[in-house]
Amino acid sequence: MNTIVSTAWLAEHLSDAGIVIADTRWIHGDLDGGANLYRKGHIPGAVFLDLDIVLSDRSDLTRGRHPLPDPNEFAWKLSERGINADSFIVAYDDAGGSVSARLWWMMRWIGLNNAVVLDGGIPKWIAEGRLLETGNGPDSPTPSSPLQPRMNSALFTEMNDLEARRNGRLLIDARAGERYRGEVEPIDTRAGHIPGAINVPFSENLTNTDVPVFRGANELRALYGRAGIDNYNEVICYCGSGVTACHDLLALCIAGYETAKLYTGSWSEWICHHKVEVSA
Repeated sequence: MNTIVSTAWLAEHLSDAGIVIADTRWIHGDLDGGANLYRKGHIPGAVFLDLDIVLSDRSDLTRGRHPLPDPNEFAWKLSERGINADSFIVAYDDAGGSVSARLWWMMRWIGLNNAVVLDGGIPKWIAEGRLLETGNGPDSPTPSSPLQPRMNSALFTEMNDLEARRNGRLLIDARAGERYRGEVEPIDTRAGHIPGAINVPFSENLTNTDVPVFRGANELRALYGRAGIDNYNEVICYCGSGVTACHDLLALCIAGYETAKLYTGSWSEWICHHKVEVSA
C-alpha cells in the first residue's frame, strides 16, 4: 500500500496509532485559501501542510513557481507537525489528488515510503456523509525528532541534465491540453511546452464521475501505453511548477511504472532560460 487508499479504509483506521492525516488543499493566488478551507472543515485529526510554505521554497522563483525546499528544512517542518519516520501519512486535497500527490512524492524524495493519497480526497469523504472537524486542528504537537532525509536521486532530474541528454527519454507534460498546445496560459508568463514533450493531462488519470477517483491499474497502464511509454528507457514528467506532474507519477506508479522521474523546475523554470514550442 504505497500509492492510494480509499475513504472507507481511512474511516476504519482514523484513530490508529501512527497515522497522520495531511490536508494539502491550496488555491492559486490566495495565500490563505487552503488554510481557510482547512479551518472551515477538515477530516478529523488532520494537520495542514501548506504547498507554498511546507512543500516548496519560493525564495528563488527562477527555479520555478514551486521549487523544492531544502530537504532538511522540509523534514524539520514535518517534525513540527508530529510527523516522523514511523508515521503513516494519508494526504488529501479537494482537487483529485493533484496537490496531495506532491506530498506523496516528496516523502519518497527524502527516502521514505510512508505516504499515500486519499482517493477522491475530501469531496468523496463529504459525499459519503462522514464527519468533519472545524477550527485550527490538533494542538501543536511536541516536535518529534527530525526526520533524517536520505535523498533518492533516482526520482528526479533537473534542468541541466534534461538539456544535456534527451535520447531514450520520454518527456510527459501533465498540464491541460490547451496549455500544452500554447492556446492559453493562465498562470505562467509564456505559453507552450518543452520541445519534444508529449501531453498526458493529469485529469486523464481520473474517472469521469461526480467525485473523480483514480482509474484502475489496467486502465492507467493502457493510457500510458498509448503514450508510448514502453518504447523509452526513461520517463520524465513535468507540469507548470512540479506539483501536478506528481499526479502523473502517482498514476504511473499505480500502473506499475515506478521509475519515472520528476523534472523539478518544470515549465515555470524552463521558460526563464529557453525558447518555447507552441505546436503540438
